[in-house]
Amino acid sequence: MEIMDVIKYNGRPDVFAWKYPGEELGTWSQLVVNQSQEAVLVKGGSVADVFGPGTHTLDTKNIPILNKIINLPFGGKSPFKAEVWYINKGYYLDIKWGTPTPIQIQDPKYGIFIPIRSNGAFGIHVTDSVKFLTKLVTTMNVFDAETVTKYFRSLYVTKIKDTISSYLLHRKISILEMNAYIDEISQYMKETICPIMEEYGLGLTSFYVNEISTPEDDPSVGKLKEALSKRAEMEIIGYNYQQERSFDTLENAVSHGNADAGSVMGAGMGLGMGFGVGREMGNQFSSMAQNIDLRGGYRKSKFCPQCGSEVLADAKFCSECGSRLISKERHCTQCGTVLEGNLRFCPECGKRLDGEEI
Repeated sequence: MEIMDVIKYNGRPDVFAWKYPGEELGTWSQLVVNQSQEAVLVKGGSVADVFGPGTHTLDTKNIPILNKIINLPFGGKSPFKAEVWYINKGYYLDIKWGTPTPIQIQDPKYGIFIPIRSNGAFGIHVTDSVKFLTKLVTTMNVFDAETVTKYFRSLYVTKIKDTISSYLLHRKISILEMNAYIDEISQYMKETICPIMEEYGLGLTSFYVNEISTPEDDPSVGKLKEALSKRAEMEIIGYNYQQERSFDTLENAVSHGNADAGSVMGAGMGLGMGFGVGREMGNQFSSMAQNIDLRGGYRKSKFCPQCGSEVLADAKFCSECGSRLISKERHCTQCGTVLEGNLRFCPECGKRLDGEEI
């Protein structure tokens, strides 16, 4: 039976717990514990003792508990079985984390569910070797940074979702504005996760959120970005969505004749109220609407020969003095259109009118 006289571990800095491969020890064995390390002696599944930095001989003088867990039939020198764990208590500050799949979060500003991804890094150190070994490491031979990330993945994914959702809700900001608040979110995440880490004998030194992103090809993200871009454009120009709709109504009425005068007047009132000039602006648009020819362009006007008032070109009586404006209706013999004035051609069918009675 081969017994190692000196037991030590000079491993990687990203390894938090390492189990010495042999279990055959003796009261003459020495444990060499480096700075930022602790050695934990485990016998029968229970922690027998913890050793700090230095060189320690495993005899009954230095470790009184050995009197209870081993027999001494060889004059004070005896082999025994036990496990030796080396715990790295140094600070490790670059453990990467990230959401493996997008997290669906409802944007509190616009009510749209948007998938997000997030990533960052955190730093930890072992604060309680016994708690860390018994609650987290258990029967594994090596416990490194990759294992830490794996064990706590469900924790930080859940917490990042809860944190971002609650942060958005209380701040009333959009998901697309989140990156402006990364420092605050990182600090909030650290305060949330730190107590949970302490239960396993770990101290959370730092927690950083590097990025919160949304997939560019997601339809809901595209719609939200389009809406924000449109809003920014309207804010720069100086009008809102209601005013834009009113502009569209007026434009369509004038260009295509697909709306009645009432809708055009309503659009004018909407524009007037939207710009904050109220009745005056609304009245101007209402007057404008009356003179809009819904077949395209503005209606022509004429003047009453009696009082000189301006009236619509197709009016038969003056709206001011009541005088008849057309003494005798004249019709085109081909299409029947009412003719006004000394026209040489019918304005509807183009028939030549020369020689006809006026």
